[in-house]
Amino acid sequence: MLKPFLHENIREAGCDEAGRGCLAGPVVAAAVILPSDYHHPLLNDSKQLKASVREKLRAEIESEAIAWAVGWVSNQEIDQINILKASFLAMHRAIEQLPQVPEHLLIDGNRFTPYPGIAHTCIVKGDSLYYSIAAASVLAKTYRDAFMSEQSQQYPHYQWQQNAGYPTLAHRQAIQAHGLSPLHRLSFRQLPDQLELF
Repeated sequence: MLKPFLHENIREAGCDEAGRGCLAGPVVAAAVILPSDYHHPLLNDSKQLKASVREKLRAEIESEAIAWAVGWVSNQEIDQINILKASFLAMHRAIEQLPQVPEHLLIDGNRFTPYPGIAHTCIVKGDSLYYSIAAASVLAKTYRDAFMSEQSQQYPHYQWQQNAGYPTLAHRQAIQAHGLSPLHRLSFRQLPDQLELF
């Protein structure tokens, strides 16, 4: 059973990201403020849910949340500042778009660049512990997956509609056969040692 809050009577926003380990595409983060009495029997870490369940939860979260927002950092920005900083930047971009300012941030993971003026708590595996972080994980993943599926129409070789840019064997074989797309992260090791780009 997920917990509704860390601090009672404080407006908390849960934050999580999706796409950190991908070879292509943006990293996407979400920030979500839920009512303190919110609960849902299916809501959990988005990686543990079927895509159809995530889509239903996305609509529910957007309807029931006090506030929510999604932040994006492009693959070019990832290459410039590195993926860890890009993940934090995506969270900052989500937080700054919230129509209500939270009093505390619940961050999935063990590190975070502090957001100006708002205290935070890092929680390892927070998306399986707190509703607001789980909700943020669902929004981040569904928005990112939808974007990568849309981009797969322009770059069909890489099968992003199935792998969302993650380093599957089929994705890496497509890179070997067709080279890199404009959405690939150049700072990432695109192919393992046994495969060659050329």
